Amino acid sequence: MTTRARGLLRRKGAPAAGSPAAGSPVGGFTLVEIMVVMVIIGITLGLVSINAIPSPRQDLQDEARRLSLLLQLARDEAIVRNRPVTFEATPERYHFLVRNETRWDPITSDDLLREREFRNAPLTLLLEPGSAGTANPLRITFGREPVDKPFLLTLASGDIRVGIRADGVGHFTVE
Repeated sequence: MTTRARGLLRRKGAPAAGSPAAGSPVGGFTLVEIMVVMVIIGITLGLVSINAIPSPRQDLQDEARRLSLLLQLARDEAIVRNRPVTFEATPERYHFLVRNETRWDPITSDDLLREREFRNAPLTLLLEPGSAGTANPLRITFGREPVDKPFLLTLASGDIRVGIRADGVGHFTVE
C-alpha cells in the first residue's frame, strides 16, 4: 500500500496502523456512566442503613404490636378455656397466667403465651382506667365472656410513648 493510499484511508475514518483501535475496539466507561452507578450505590446503602438501624420509637411500636397480638390471643384463650387469663407485667418482663380451681398458674405449655422480656427494658407501663394499673406488677384479666372492659395500655421508654387500646370486644389497636 502506498503512502498516498494510507493517507486517504486515514481521512475516511480508518484507524492508523499501530493505533489501539486498529486491532480491537477500545473499552471503558464514560464519566456519566460511572457517576450514575455511584449514585445508585449511594442510594442503596442509604436505604439499607436506615432499615438496619431501627429507631427507638420503631422498636417500641414493634413491641406494642407484638404485645397487642398476644393480648388478643390471651383474650381468645380465656373464652376457649372457659377460665380467666391474666396478663402480668413488670418493667422488665411479662407473662400470662390462667386461673385454676384455687390459684393462678403460669401458662407454660403454650409457646406464644410464655414468659418474655421486653426488648428495651425497663419500660414504664401505664394502664387506664388508672385504678387497675397502679399495682406492681401490672395486671389485665380477661374473663370468659366475649365482652371485657375497654382499656389503654401505654408503653413508655424515655420520652417515647406507644399505646395499645382495647375496645372491650376483642379489637386491639396500636396508637
